[in-house]
Amino acid sequence: MKKHLLLLSLLLSVVPSGLQAAVTPEEAANTVILDETGEKNLKIETVEVEEIDFEETAFALGRIEVLPGNSAIVSTRIPGRVHSLLARPHVETHQGDELLWIESRQPGDPPPVIKITAPISGLISQVNVAVGQPVTPDTSLIEILDLDTVEAAAAVPEHLAGKLKAGQTAHIRAHAAGDKVFESTMVHLGTHADSASGTLEAAFHVPNPEHLLRPGMRAEFSIVLGKREGVMSIPRIALQGDVTSRVVYRRHYDESLKHTFVRIPVQVGAMNDQSVEITSGLLAGDEVVTIGAYSLGFAGKGSVSLKAALDAAHGHEHNEDGSEVTPDQKAKRAAAGAGDGHDHGGENSSLTIFSLITNGLLLVLLVTAMRRKPKADEPALETPNPGVR
Repeated sequence: MKKHLLLLSLLLSVVPSGLQAAVTPEEAANTVILDETGEKNLKIETVEVEEIDFEETAFALGRIEVLPGNSAIVSTRIPGRVHSLLARPHVETHQGDELLWIESRQPGDPPPVIKITAPISGLISQVNVAVGQPVTPDTSLIEILDLDTVEAAAAVPEHLAGKLKAGQTAHIRAHAAGDKVFESTMVHLGTHADSASGTLEAAFHVPNPEHLLRPGMRAEFSIVLGKREGVMSIPRIALQGDVTSRVVYRRHYDESLKHTFVRIPVQVGAMNDQSVEITSGLLAGDEVVTIGAYSLGFAGKGSVSLKAALDAAHGHEHNEDGSEVTPDQKAKRAAAGAGDGHDHGGENSSLTIFSLITNGLLLVLLVTAMRRKPKADEPALETPNPGVR
């Protein structure tokens, strides 16, 4: 029997690959075919499914604040009035720069004046005086903020407090800073919980050399609680559908079907701010769409039909749903073509003849091989010795 199966495999191997099924009807219904221009217009980007170290995270909201010790109030030690003012709000200044001059109340002609300089480098956030205004030592003249490093304070639900500790990493995002992700480690966990909101403060010191983060901005925190190795995952942007029906768009396995994508239902596990765990539906190495995945859901069948794409890729005709044309369908089409008085004989004639000859030869060889006795892969019966009774 093994020889028969081997013979069958060898004969099937010579059948043109185009005669084998290209796609299933279900796959055809979930296939989006674009042309080169369509893929470029949708700005399609893909990544390969891979196994990664998956981060288990806790999500929290919070605010950006001035790092304690990184602000300064400019004041005067003598009473007087503002003689001249050089400081301007929201302008960067450096330690020692001239900010304003104060005219003393001591008598003189002219009265003595003193220079006030910047005590730290940073941005001038407030200028609270004007030229000629009387001032005293308790007057706040100017405020300067050093934003090279800021504090990001997350309001973490108090039931997560037992999972948090200093040194844990967080991915921090602020909508005002665009898609940029800031990485930082927790420096301290609050000593008191907010009884009204049921949250606990977790503080992070975030380097901010471009000054994209400003005090008062809302921020989102993904605090890493732990990691699992070897988890099959994809970027969250690739995941489409709703919570009851998750799908992704995978590039077609057939490399000849360029710009073709298949809508694949998937089952998901854990999610974090960057990735989603895939428990079923994809294999490692599958190429899934990230940028442009949402747009593919509205692309319908695209700008090229499945039939046209498969015909061009495989060099022979397919049905509208992408399935192979069966011999019966070919015969009916040939009969219809002969009946309408037009010549359709050239339509896949060479493939049809080759397929019929190959199938006939296969049938004859199989029947002949199976009728042989004894079978080639079975031991022959022993011949009895006439001298032994």
